[in-house]
Amino acid sequence: MILLGIWFVFYAFNPKLRKEMLIISVFTTPTGLAEPIFIGRYWSPPSLFNLNVLTGFDIESLIFSFAVGGIVSIMYESVFKTKHSKIRNKTHDRVKLFHFLSLLSPFIVFFLLYLFTELNPIYTTIISLFVGSVLSIVCRPDLVKNMFLGGVFFTALYFVFFLFVSLADPSFVSYWNLSEISGILVAGIPLEELLYAFTFGMLWSGIYEHTFGYELKK
Repeated sequence: MILLGIWFVFYAFNPKLRKEMLIISVFTTPTGLAEPIFIGRYWSPPSLFNLNVLTGFDIESLIFSFAVGGIVSIMYESVFKTKHSKIRNKTHDRVKLFHFLSLLSPFIVFFLLYLFTELNPIYTTIISLFVGSVLSIVCRPDLVKNMFLGGVFFTALYFVFFLFVSLADPSFVSYWNLSEISGILVAGIPLEELLYAFTFGMLWSGIYEHTFGYELKK
């Protein structure tokens, strides 16, 4: 709910970016349905109505996924006050196909790693997001600054958010299955959470522009 509150702050102060926020939030919300993959192996957090124990799913993951998607999508534009400009150049069909595959690549890589390796799901997620980010930059090198700083900005916000949560509830770190991951904590926050934040921030900060053919201009 804290993240959702931050989402509303960004939404309120960036009226020209509201469409982008809403579109990306709608796209990222369904990723919260992947929570059963993480329960037990990566972490076991408490859940409203104990839903994650009873069903594997929870309401919190959907709220989280909605909020972080919208926030990430406009952080760069919000800070640097950039504007969208439609790209007019025509691209070859094979180039369009590569763009399409690069946008699908995080999902393809995730499912391949999940099905054919024993990696903890958080590493599968981080690798998938990183591969998608790299391929997006190959397709759209003009977005590299947007995507990199989007990752940095979101990691900083995510760090402050989790720092606040861990200070409010010191036992919060016990919800992660540290024996199944690196066990490295940064100010009480698992390193994997910060790697996730950076790669998630990179990928989703450029998705809107990449998908709809926009470039950023001041």
